[in-house]
Amino acid sequence: MLPILIGIMAALYIWIIPPEPLILKIVFKLIPMALIMLYAFLQLPAKPAPAMRLVIIGLFFCILGDGFIAVSFVAGLGAFLVGHVFYLTGFIKMSRTNMTRLASIFPIGLYSFIIGRQLIGGLQTEGNDGLVIPVIAYMLVISLMALTAIMTGNLWATAGSILFVISDSILSWNMFVSAIPYSDVLIMTTYYSAQFLIAGSLASLGNSVRHEEGKRLNM
Repeated sequence: MLPILIGIMAALYIWIIPPEPLILKIVFKLIPMALIMLYAFLQLPAKPAPAMRLVIIGLFFCILGDGFIAVSFVAGLGAFLVGHVFYLTGFIKMSRTNMTRLASIFPIGLYSFIIGRQLIGGLQTEGNDGLVIPVIAYMLVISLMALTAIMTGNLWATAGSILFVISDSILSWNMFVSAIPYSDVLIMTTYYSAQFLIAGSLASLGNSVRHEEGKRLNM
C-alpha cells in the first residue's frame, strides 16, 4: 500500500495544493518524500552495506533541498548537490563496470554539454553570472550520479537517475532559458518518480551486494 499512498500524496501536491500559503505547499511537497524515505528503509536488508546507507543519506539531503529551494534557490541547490554526492558515492561502491555501461559516458557528456551551454547563456543574458559556477558544479555532479547509477547495472537506479536528470533539466531550462508549458507538473512527476525508483533500487542492489560478497568469500 505504501507505493499507492506515495502516488496519491504526490498527485495531491501536484494537482490540488495551492501555491499559497507557502508553508502548506512546502509541507505537502515533503510528505511524498518522507514516505519515499520510509519506503527506502523498508527495502534495506537486515544488515545493509555502507554503500546503501550512503544512498539513504543522499535521499535525506534531497528532502532538505525540497524544503530549502522553496525559499532559497542557492540553498536548495546546495542541499541537492550534497545529496547527489552521497548518491554517486554509494553507486560507485556498488558499481559493476563493463564497456557497454562505460560507453554511456558519451551520451551523458553530450547531453550535459548541450544543456549546460544553453543554461550558461541564459544565466549570462539575465545577469545571473554568480550562478554560473554553482550550476556548472551541480550539472557535473548530477551527470556523474547518473553515470555511476548506470554502472551498477540496476534498472531501477538507472531509470531513477535518468529521470532525475530530466526533472532538473526541465526545472533549470524553465527558470533560465525559456518557459515550458506545464513545467511544474513535468518537474514534480519526473522528480517523485526518480526518487521512488532510486529508493526501490535498494532491494535489488542489496541482493547484488550480498551476491558479490558471497563470491568473494568462496574464492
